[in-house]
Formats: sequence, C-alpha cells, structure tokens
Amino acid sequence: MKKILLLLTVIVMASCGTQKKTTTTTTTTTTTDVPATPTPPKTPVLVDGNLSGIQTKEAFMQAPFDSWFTSRYEAYTLDDDTKKDLKKAMKDVEIRAYMGTWCGDSKRETPKFYRLLDEIGFKEKNLTMITVDRSKSKPVDLVSGYDIRRVPTFIFYRDGKEIGRYVERPRESLEQDILKIVTGQPYKHSYDN
Repeated sequence: MKKILLLLTVIVMASCGTQKKTTTTTTTTTTTDVPATPTPPKTPVLVDGNLSGIQTKEAFMQAPFDSWFTSRYEAYTLDDDTKKDLKKAMKDVEIRAYMGTWCGDSKRETPKFYRLLDEIGFKEKNLTMITVDRSKSKPVDLVSGYDIRRVPTFIFYRDGKEIGRYVERPRESLEQDILKIVTGQPYKHSYDN
C-alpha cells in the first residue's frame, strides 16, 4: 500500500510541472474524515515559480520564500496563557492546511501558523501542508473534495472528524480563533455567515 501511495504521489508531482492536458481520475474525500498523511517530496515542486503540493516548513525557509517567511515567523509572538491552553487542546488534533505562495494572506498567516505550532510543540507528523495554484484546484488529488475557496485554509480534525477551519484571516487573532476551534467553542471563520 505504501508503494502504491508513493508511486501515485510521484506521478502527480511529476504531472504538475507539465503543460500537457491530462485526464485524472480521483477519489473524492469528504471533509468530515481526516485523510491519510502523504509524504512530502524530498525536493519541493515548483510550478510557475510557486510551490505546489505537500510541503514542510523547510521549503518556506528557502529562497525565494524565505524573504517573507522568516521575518514574519520570527516577529510573531503568542501570549503565554493562550500558548498553554493551545498546547493542551491540540494534543489529539490533526491539521490539513492549504496555502499559496502567490497569496498575500497566505504569506501573512502561514509563518505565524508555523510559529504557533512550534511554540506549543505540535508534532509535524500531524500536519499536512499543501500549496495550491491560484485557482485552488491543483494539485487535484490533494484539493478535490475539501471545498477550498480561499487560502490559507487550516482544517482541524479530532478523532478523524473535521472540527472546524480557519479561513484566510482571523476574526480575533490566529491563536484565539484556533483555540476556539480546538476547544469546541462557537466559531465561524471569516466567510462563514
């Protein structure tokens, strides 16, 4: 099974850089179930100068992305009380995150998001970070079925079920919005009326 997933990942990543029109059959995943965590490629995939596919924090720390990532990561601070509450509440959470390296909102929120996760000791194995194109429709196999309309979108799961999502910008602050999501408090993301 691992070999099949690895082969599918390699095929999809290779096809992202081509201009040929291809037909892809995908299985639609509902956003209520947490998906399996695919392995990020050893070398980040670039499409038109932007990251595409599954990424690790290290991809954002390389040129040219480090020009916006590093300074925003280092400048972000959390208050100690919120950090303590988040550390407890995030122990059994998994996250599927979407962002675009072409997007101003993603450039603003993603460094802060990583800093928050690092500050609370969140295990990177419980995060799948996916970079998308401007249409938010590619890579197809990683986007299909997740209703991604704006980026960044951070989807939180507990016990395999979606418990909420943070979309594009905070209502209060990144950490307060996430704390509400993971503690089950009433929360609507910025575009949820």
